[in-house]
Amino acid sequence: MSRPAASLPKERKQQVIQEYATKDGDTGSPEVQIALLTERIKYMTEHLRTHKKDHHSRRGLMIMVGQRSRMLRYLKRVDVQRYQTLIKRLGIRG
Repeated sequence: MSRPAASLPKERKQQVIQEYATKDGDTGSPEVQIALLTERIKYMTEHLRTHKKDHHSRRGLMIMVGQRSRMLRYLKRVDVQRYQTLIKRLGIRG
């Protein structure tokens, strides 16, 4: 059985959660959520390089990019230092 195009392998997801967690058992902090979305976006971007005409997945990618953008805006509004640290770690926002 194949997994949905936008999902990550279980091991990679656990690895990202451990890497970006602010404390033990943390799966809901903005840092973890943004890091997971970034991984899914990278995965989906690679998928779309091979499957150029997969417009349904492209729409899903655009939705994920929008979600990440809103979460980043929230984090920037709440704590600029955490925001700057996160975008540097993830290598996003040029």
